[in-house]
Amino acid sequence: MKAYSSARDEFEGEAEVFLDANENSIGSATEGFYNRYPDPHHKALKEKWSTIKGVSADRIFFGNGSDEPIDLLIRLFCEPGLDHIITLPPTYGMYGVSSAINAVENVQVPLTRAFQLDVPELKSKWTTNAKLLFLCSPNNPTGNLLGREDMLKVIQEFPGIVVVDEAYIDFSSEPSWIEELSNYRNLVVLQTLSKAWGMAGIRVGVAMADPYIISMLEKIKPPYNLSQANQELALQALQNENKKKQQVELLLTEREKLIPVLQEMKQVNEVIPSAANFLLVRFERAQELFEYLIANKVIVRNRTSNLNCENGLRLTIGMPRENERLVELIKQFYRDRA
Repeated sequence: MKAYSSARDEFEGEAEVFLDANENSIGSATEGFYNRYPDPHHKALKEKWSTIKGVSADRIFFGNGSDEPIDLLIRLFCEPGLDHIITLPPTYGMYGVSSAINAVENVQVPLTRAFQLDVPELKSKWTTNAKLLFLCSPNNPTGNLLGREDMLKVIQEFPGIVVVDEAYIDFSSEPSWIEELSNYRNLVVLQTLSKAWGMAGIRVGVAMADPYIISMLEKIKPPYNLSQANQELALQALQNENKKKQQVELLLTEREKLIPVLQEMKQVNEVIPSAANFLLVRFERAQELFEYLIANKVIVRNRTSNLNCENGLRLTIGMPRENERLVELIKQFYRDRA
């Protein structure tokens, strides 16, 4: 396959007059220089991300959220109707959605009841047609970390590509798997600006991997997959790393305050240990509580239908007043039904 050649691929550097890309030469309908196409290779973003993460620029790919690299990886490595991916439910739903869109089978190997890898069962599914294995750690929707030794064993032995999704890694005390990129060419690590960086609205995700894999992703992506505005906003966020760290610390403090409050409630059956900015909590009468919270304009996520998440509501950690309101309503719900 030959990649699309954009106007910005054919010329780099300074010029006085740009008449090559059929842009509106007069200007934008809004303030700012948005009449010109953005950098298709995100050079400034990659340089800044490289400095923050200690990963060389040729190992970095920026996508439209993490969902774009997930989709592109499936397209890159899987032959529709022949190959398959492996996912470990309960987990992030877009792996399965992207595989279905691409006519690639999704072989599911459930996590254990403790939400850990079942390595023997997983290995029994390894065939020459298993091209991608998705490991979400910290896991969504459970919030827990997968065992590092089990993950390492899988990365070392899996015959295809292992994708470690670290959307919530900034809320964890565990080191990122990007430290292992130079040791394992089959490892891809996903991160995002949507969570700890607080930039969900601009849809910027990151894949980090062997330079050859990155070069293939660059080849098959849309030429201008990140807008100029989104690149500018992402760069502004990355220049405020201290603010990001302060916000993470506040959210972690609020998480640790919320856990014992929930555990003291007799109607709470379990609070799953979390390394993310949310808690999966098993409540008595979970569906009724979920509907009650909605009626009182507090929205949480009902995960009861997910495998092994029965009676589970996923609670994102909010600002102090939001968490206080949540607790107040939960207590009121059970008082009214005592």
